[in-house]
Amino acid sequence: MGGSYGAADPRRADGPRGAAPSGSGRQRSHQTAASAAAITTSRPAPARFAACYASLAAAGATAIVSIHVSGRLSGTVESALTAARDAPVPVEVIDSRSIAMGLGYPVLTAARAAARGAGLEAVASAARSCIATTRTFFYVDTLEHLRRSGRIGTAASLLGSALMIKPLLHITDGEISLLEKVRTSSRAIARLEDLAVQAAGDGPVEVAVQHLRARERAEALAERLPKRIAGLVELRVVEVGAVVGVHVGPGMLGLTVASCDL
Repeated sequence: MGGSYGAADPRRADGPRGAAPSGSGRQRSHQTAASAAAITTSRPAPARFAACYASLAAAGATAIVSIHVSGRLSGTVESALTAARDAPVPVEVIDSRSIAMGLGYPVLTAARAAARGAGLEAVASAARSCIATTRTFFYVDTLEHLRRSGRIGTAASLLGSALMIKPLLHITDGEISLLEKVRTSSRAIARLEDLAVQAAGDGPVEVAVQHLRARERAEALAERLPKRIAGLVELRVVEVGAVVGVHVGPGMLGLTVASCDL
């Protein structure tokens, strides 16, 4: 086998007439958060995946593992599957059933397996095993951004006056769902920390603290985690990109806990 690769997820944040906003990804996420009413997101066309797969095959790949954002939140997986049918090499399309680092950790796991020389089935299996053991929790200042984008899932019961609470959400069955309700941001962040500790258990784990325009809070949370998670192998602090940012809004703080091939 010449190689297995995780294909990029080339989604974009589109303006009101479909024009891509200018600036870097981080700048776009900030613009997005400030004007979510005017911005939507769009799945990539199958042709973009077809071009990606063809390019990888031309570079010597004999098989491709293509891992993407939850199919319940985006049509990206459908586009990838459409393109995979006519790809010049076998393509295994995998629905991560998550977002952000809930997608990132399975991709990293697959890449490590491929680097070790694993074949298509083994690389795909490694990604799926990682997906099964990865948990993502997050806090948002308001559900308004999720309501506008239609990504609120089973948390829809919180709408109305409940938009004033501080919701703790998680990704379950590929959807964004309500986990708990709290009244203040400080309580929400403290509870977020507790949830990460519980999810980590006693074994080795990687943890990603994710945020949007809340770096100080993210770094403060990250500083506390090594004291409470005995098996912490690696800790990341990352800011989410434009596509996630348009749906969660500024102030978002999230945690992804993974125990993939550790």
